[in-house]
Amino acid sequence: MTILKGKTALVTGSTSGIGLGIATTLAEAGADVLLNGFGDVDAALAAVDRHGTKVRHHGADLGQPDQIAAMMAFAAQEFGGVDILVNNAGIQHVAPIDAFPVERWDAVLALNLSAAFHTIRLALPYMKSRNWGRIVNIASVHGLVASADKSAYVAAKHGLVGLSKTVALETARTGVTCNAICPGWVKTPLVEQQIAARARAQGIAVETAEAALLAEKQPSGAFVTPAQLGALALFLCSDAAAEVRGAAWNMDGGWTAQ
Repeated sequence: MTILKGKTALVTGSTSGIGLGIATTLAEAGADVLLNGFGDVDAALAAVDRHGTKVRHHGADLGQPDQIAAMMAFAAQEFGGVDILVNNAGIQHVAPIDAFPVERWDAVLALNLSAAFHTIRLALPYMKSRNWGRIVNIASVHGLVASADKSAYVAAKHGLVGLSKTVALETARTGVTCNAICPGWVKTPLVEQQIAARARAQGIAVETAEAALLAEKQPSGAFVTPAQLGALALFLCSDAAAEVRGAAWNMDGGWTAQ
């Protein structure tokens, strides 16, 4: 399958987890890929490279607008521009709002929301010049509903859904689309940290903590996988999704159906 041959995809936060799953799916469909992230870069490059498309990595800290600009300039230099932008990078901090560290609030908003604003504003001129582009923002079920003690994350992800809708309206008469994907629990390093913390706090086995986490929110009792999210992202990049604009597409095992 080479439906994305000739396209370049930038996937942020793509050295592991959801981002890497999406990057490998897009490469399998023929896209060249620019990875970004602080994980195991060599392993991520190897995972994408086996699909035979061009792959590079840029280590921009997405909390810094000047580094985002440098990454976008690198994409233009190496690939000519970005046809597909997947904003996936994110961080989490859990605390009651009256005990939430101000610096953590600022960091979560900067990476989970402001970074997407900067990548989008810098990617759009190239996309508009070619009258084709796909912007896929990885929000979260927390872009649709809230959970206690996650004020910054919930605020940022709700903001990302709103940003996606606004960009979709601004590009509605063009060949550029913008949508958000809202996953439920995915067994990423971020979620594994939350499971481990719960196990320590309650003095229970990790497996028990994992089952309890799913039971609280996700009726299917199963994690969403990066491969499933990659398949959804690929659909949103396809011609079949040309009129999917401003959607907040949940893949959450029934979480928001309750």
